Amino acid sequence: MLGLLLTGLMTDIHGQTPQTTIHEFSIQQCIDYAHAHSAQIKNALLDLQIQQQTNKSITAGALPTLSATGSTTVYFNIPVQPVSDFITPAIYGVLVDKGVKDGNGNPITMPTGNPAVFPFSLYQKYSASGSIQLTQTLFDGQVFVGLQARKASIDYYQKAIDITEEGISVNIYKVYYQLVVSKTQMEQIDANIARAQKLLNDATAMYQNGFQEKLDVDKATVQLANLQTQKSSVQTTIDNGYLGLKYLIGMSVKDSLILTDKFTEDDLKSGVLGDTAYNYENRNDYQGLLLSQKLNEYNVKRYKYSYYPTVNLNGSYQKNSYSNTYNFFGKDGTWFTTSYAGLSINVPIFSGFAKDANLKKAKLQLQQTQNQIDNLKLSIDNDVAQAQNKFRTDILTVDFQKKNMQLAESVYNQTKKKYESGLASNTDITNAQTDLITAQTNYISALYDAIIAKVDYQKATGKLKY
Repeated sequence: MLGLLLTGLMTDIHGQTPQTTIHEFSIQQCIDYAHAHSAQIKNALLDLQIQQQTNKSITAGALPTLSATGSTTVYFNIPVQPVSDFITPAIYGVLVDKGVKDGNGNPITMPTGNPAVFPFSLYQKYSASGSIQLTQTLFDGQVFVGLQARKASIDYYQKAIDITEEGISVNIYKVYYQLVVSKTQMEQIDANIARAQKLLNDATAMYQNGFQEKLDVDKATVQLANLQTQKSSVQTTIDNGYLGLKYLIGMSVKDSLILTDKFTEDDLKSGVLGDTAYNYENRNDYQGLLLSQKLNEYNVKRYKYSYYPTVNLNGSYQKNSYSNTYNFFGKDGTWFTTSYAGLSINVPIFSGFAKDANLKKAKLQLQQTQNQIDNLKLSIDNDVAQAQNKFRTDILTVDFQKKNMQLAESVYNQTKKKYESGLASNTDITNAQTDLITAQTNYISALYDAIIAKVDYQKATGKLKY
């Protein structure tokens, strides 16, 4: 009766291999173990770390950027600028007479043609340069909004971790306590098997002495076989329940898990229905939506700021050297310094309506989140009301089934005494035993339902410890 929630257990810890670790866990230890080993929680933590790195990238947009460059150039053929009047033929003739060579090492010759074109060059064969550039954002509305949203984004992913942990904890509570209750179920089955075995032994002895028919022995044999089959089925369900619990908390199936917490009906009923007050803010999913709303508000603000001008400061410090010999760092090397600082303002005028579309989209997304918050409030009210009704009903069912089980056990005991005194038939004792088994099964099933209902109620009101 453990249901689909119970998906694993390993009760036999004997004959363990050296690699097997035995864990004796309370419910809180199971939850703590899941927080450290569950793959879902690990990924949620990684999402938080990813956002932290994203925030660093956003912060970088407000910090200065500094870069350095260096280059050198060798001209195999020096570029020239042809001119006709800037350098007179007379001056050019002096260069020819003195045998001056051009940058390529060729003697300068007097140009021909009418009018004559005189090649003129401002380049040297070798050049080198090095510079440092600085850029600092002075005003960019989108960058500043990103800086304001950093904390909200971290809070959002932290809340996502809480939601993941809570979801896993809900299932851990349900499976853990159902497995604890399953011990009571197994004790009841073992007791029923012992009764059936004694009934079979008595029936066999009376048959051998001629006081009962073979049919009575066969009925007792069938009853015992049914109980043994039931035990095998329940044990398999319990074993699978432990396996499921190990999977939930991120434990290897090779390890052995022993549950140390006890469970009573008083634990089931205490501290829940007496405190019916609840706040939306206690729900992690509600808190997550509020943070999502806050992030959407920042998004709207970011697109509003995209209409504002941006202001940047920039500057550079540069060294340049030119020579017809590759000897920039020698004693004859000459370096020329250039430096500047500037301010640039970029005023957006028209961007094809992209800014308007993005702003309207962000406002619509904000409206969606607000609608989700309103709907979640209604959903929480509904969840709490349904969970409260279900839990109250299940508690009443537990009480009723417990009384019914006690009555069935009393009937069985009285019928057994009559049977042993010869005042009741084998059919009477068999029917009484069947009724007892049915009552026990109904009681255990009611306990399982009440456990799930309690956890669901605590989750609905945001009071589940995780």
